[in-house]
Amino acid sequence: MLTERPPARCLDLGCGIGSVLLFLAWRFPSAQLLGIEAQDVSAALAVRSLAWNGISSRAQILLGDFRHTAIEERFDLVTGTPPYFPVGSGPQSESVQRAPCRFEHRGGIEAYCQAAARLLADGAPFVACEAWIQRQRVQPAAEAAGLRLVRWRDVVPRAGKTPLLCVFAMRRADCSEPLCEEPPLVVRDEKGRRSTEFGQIRAAMGMPR
Repeated sequence: MLTERPPARCLDLGCGIGSVLLFLAWRFPSAQLLGIEAQDVSAALAVRSLAWNGISSRAQILLGDFRHTAIEERFDLVTGTPPYFPVGSGPQSESVQRAPCRFEHRGGIEAYCQAAARLLADGAPFVACEAWIQRQRVQPAAEAAGLRLVRWRDVVPRAGKTPLLCVFAMRRADCSEPLCEEPPLVVRDEKGRRSTEFGQIRAAMGMPR
């Protein structure tokens, strides 16, 4: 467990269309939620999604670039999913919305760590996801922001394959919690069937098994 009690206030950096906020709303039904998103198209879709799912009373979307937007609160849980590719590392969609979702137009894991470090309440975790091929950037990004890795887990799309993602948690560097590297999460077995553990995770986040 990353926290002794459910978080009362959660923030998702670069929240896009609000998918992570919906997961957080399901998992923590008493939490107040804030998402910040720089793209007006995505922010508008997030507002509509939160309303459609009936959580507008406790979830808010702030339009802005989290690197420069002043937020005075501190949060019990900060989350973020940086774009997976540096600009110039591949072809980009001509869609105004899609390209910045996949490529680091407004910074990568380094920017997310810097923002999280400013916004974490005392002892609170920053939980994020990164492309596995970018994993070597995570530790230096944490250290530069005054954070420390306390959890790490690779995500394997199918048994026998190379990991696709890594999920990790950080706290401020003055914490005494040692790093816990968990066994990889295997999403599907050799036959393409969802693993039992992945099904349990889906159920815990309000998704059908």
